[in-house]
Order: sequence, then structure tokens, then C-alpha cells
Amino acid sequence: MKYFYIVTNRFKDPDGVNTRKIAHFLRSKGAECVCQIEQEQAFNKTGSYSDVRLVPDNTECVIVLGGDGTLIQASRELSEKDIPFIGVNIGTLGYLTDTDMSSFEETLESLLRDDYEIDRRMMLDGCIYRGEERIFSDMALNDVVINRNGALRIIDFDIYVNGEYLNTYSADGVIVSTATGSTAYSLSAGGPIIQPTARLIMVTPICPHSLNQRSIIFAADDEIMIEMKDNKSSSGRMTGSLKNDSARVATFDGESFCEVVTGDRIVITQSERISRFVKTSRISFLERIRNKM
Repeated sequence: MKYFYIVTNRFKDPDGVNTRKIAHFLRSKGAECVCQIEQEQAFNKTGSYSDVRLVPDNTECVIVLGGDGTLIQASRELSEKDIPFIGVNIGTLGYLTDTDMSSFEETLESLLRDDYEIDRRMMLDGCIYRGEERIFSDMALNDVVINRNGALRIIDFDIYVNGEYLNTYSADGVIVSTATGSTAYSLSAGGPIIQPTARLIMVTPICPHSLNQRSIIFAADDEIMIEMKDNKSSSGRMTGSLKNDSARVATFDGESFCEVVTGDRIVITQSERISRFVKTSRISFLERIRNKM
């Protein structure tokens, strides 16, 4: 690899010190490097870390400085580029990141001599239907979560798999996740840890009112549909703020959201797009999990 683009979480590297260290190292080795923080137009009002229009066409790898959240947001926003990502952890847990600032030089040396592997991660497509109209759609690398916005009240919903009724739940919500998302919200809700390159869809109810709380794992090509049942809720699609704190809402990777009402259907399937993560570390997934326990 020779051509790089660096995306930085401005809150975790506010002065760009770590970003400049990486850029200087790459340039000293003869590589070409474009930094998002050097492009003033990248600092927009939406809080976006990256803009697909600013990434040079010859970019071979996107280096993401931050934590898992930064890496997820960048992979979503730049997914149409189909460029591999590598994460440099300056966050907290860093399940998805490959290295940190203490060992970044060794990692970048591996990239420069093409000594790396590519992990291909499945993503989800989600569409929300109101009647026959599709009112919202987005993709997720980790998960799609349906719950209430703030209010401590349960929601009722039916789940169908490939058109066949599975069950009716009364719960705080539900998480539909990929294997990558198994170490995110789903894990906190009692879901299992899954090898991240596995291709599957996992459904995990959040605090269900039942004596049986279990995640259910489906094939990657299954279609999961969640139909909202009658609850007290406000109505109308939201794009920036919710009408009240008791609204039911579908959230994609914690980034984009849409309010849902009774009768709405959230259809979740495997996306045609994938996220590609560069792997240079010789640490196995099991060792990484063990170190974080």
C-alpha cells in the first residue's frame, strides 16, 4: 500500500497530534497521505467524521483514529468507496481496531510492505415501511435497535422470519445485529460473543417480560421483519429530534434513526455491501476477547 486517507475523531485527538504523527511517518516512508483534519470542509455541522467526496480515488486504505464508534461511522459513510479500513485505537475498548499509538509504526510498516490480511464484515440493510410506503432506509455494520426514546415503558412487537411468524414480544426493545455487533449493545443485553467474520443475523430482545431471555441466530440470507403493535406513541417520522421522550425509534449503528408507530414494519436483510478491515496484528480474536474480559 502507498496511498492513505486518515479519518480522525476530533474529540479524541483535538489538536491532531496523533494524526500528524501517523501522517509524518507515512510521508517519511514515501507514501502519500491525505488527512481529513487538513481539509477544512470536512468540519461540517453534522458531526460527520468523513465525507466520501473528499477521499481521493486512488486511496488504498483508510486509517481511522478513534475508537470502535469512529471506525463504524467511517465505514458506513465511506462504504460506497469499497476501501479497506484499519483502526488505531485512541478510545476505550477497541474491539474493532487493529492497533494503538504505542505500536502504530510496526502496523504501518506491515501495510507498506503489503503484509496484512483483510477481514470482510457483513452489513445489514434496514427499511421501514408505513403501509405500502417506504419511509426510511439505512445500513448498519453493528446493529439495528428498536426501543423507546427515554421513557421506561415496554414496547410490543411481532417478529417474522422469511414471512413466517416467530413470536410476539413485550420488552424494552430488540437488537438485530451482525456478528461484528455481537460485542456491542447485544453483548450488554445478554447476547453471545460471535466470531466477527461469521455471516449471520442475530436477534436479541432487550429485557423481555418473559422467563426465557435468549438470542436467536438466523442465516445471513434470512429476512427479519419486526411489526410494531399497539402502544402509546407519538407519530411521524423524525430526522433530527424526537417529538417526545416516549416515542418508539429504530436506530442504525447509533447514528441515524427514525420514529416508528403502530403498524410500521422494519425489514432487515443482509446488505450487498460489506466492510473490509485490514488486519496486521497476530493477536487472534479469542486472545483479544480474553484480554478484554
